[in-house]
Amino acid sequence: MAVEIILIILSSLVVFSYVFDLAAKKFRIPSVILLLLSGIGLRYVADFFKITTINFNSVLPLIGTIGLILIVLEGSLELKLEKRKARLIKSSLYSAFFILLLTTVSIALFFFYMSGDTFHKCFLNAVPLGIISSAIAIPSAAVLSPGRKDFIIYESSLSDIFGIILFNFMLANETISGYSFFSLGWQTILILVLAGIFCLALLYLLKRITHHLKFFLIISVLMLVYGIGKLFHLPTLVIVLAFGLFLNNLQWIKYEWFNRIFIYENFTKDLNQLTQLSGESAFIVRTFFFLIFGFSLNIGTLLHLEVLERGLIIVGLIYVIRVTYQKLFIPTASWAQIFLSPRGLISILLFFSIPEEQKLEGLTNGLLFFVILTTSAIMAMGLLSSNEKKSDTNGHSH
Repeated sequence: MAVEIILIILSSLVVFSYVFDLAAKKFRIPSVILLLLSGIGLRYVADFFKITTINFNSVLPLIGTIGLILIVLEGSLELKLEKRKARLIKSSLYSAFFILLLTTVSIALFFFYMSGDTFHKCFLNAVPLGIISSAIAIPSAAVLSPGRKDFIIYESSLSDIFGIILFNFMLANETISGYSFFSLGWQTILILVLAGIFCLALLYLLKRITHHLKFFLIISVLMLVYGIGKLFHLPTLVIVLAFGLFLNNLQWIKYEWFNRIFIYENFTKDLNQLTQLSGESAFIVRTFFFLIFGFSLNIGTLLHLEVLERGLIIVGLIYVIRVTYQKLFIPTASWAQIFLSPRGLISILLFFSIPEEQKLEGLTNGLLFFVILTTSAIMAMGLLSSNEKKSDTNGHSH
């Protein structure tokens, strides 16, 4: 295919994605649904015209990982830590942890009943389906009131982090023992210490770089740290979240020596530029990730009765647990917030990370796609039924 044609196609896809984003904000339909359907449509077009395409399955994890880092950075750069939000943060942390754990256990029990395989293997395969996708939840929460939007950003980002920790924990420990939890404890302490060191180092780097190109360097360093951490099965997404929160909440640090060493005249301007750059980069990466995922799917698998039955049971478990938990412990939660529990990018990444010998038979890409599409559609219905106004600053109280 000619370079000019590829250029036209790629740039047109970005333009369409931008239009989808505008439509999503106006009509409260998640842009991810439109992107997935566009990817499926492109596949049919390519097949109809007999256009030769490459196998995208090998590049999806790479694009998804870059997208995950950028989306968590973008979300954390928007969050302000304030005393009045302490209960909200605590509530979102509990919600992310307990809903993830309860949902994963429920899906694992269903897999155990269905397959008769070991519970460890069933649990490992259930983790990707238990995690809320921040890649879909954060952009979709933009239509909610500020309080509810903050809750969703915290909850989905923490769900990603807890999910990755749980997945790596199950992957590293074929048998769970006391030492397994000891190992998890020191890894958590290590990652928190590293997060503090890297936050200070990157802030110092931001101050010292005089070259006009510095924000992609900062993002590249974050990706480097994430990649190194992944090699050692460390949840280095914590560092990405901590860095964004750290930069946007420096007002809490009152030490004179800190301001002298780290704060500089153009810091606010640089922070705004970094926020804009991470947001626009996340938009581009998210666009191509979901388009490629839609393109690489075999839609025929969705029509299998087995996929529909299992998919509906999994989606049912996801929402029964979420509705029950939020109604019991967060009585002020709106239905839009309760239904905002999509599966997406992180589920796909972890699903592709399961070693071949650990994968359950019958757990196909089609089942994963069904769960992603159905939870996104339920989220869309929840957002459409919501009559919240963004100006409502007291949308979420705890």
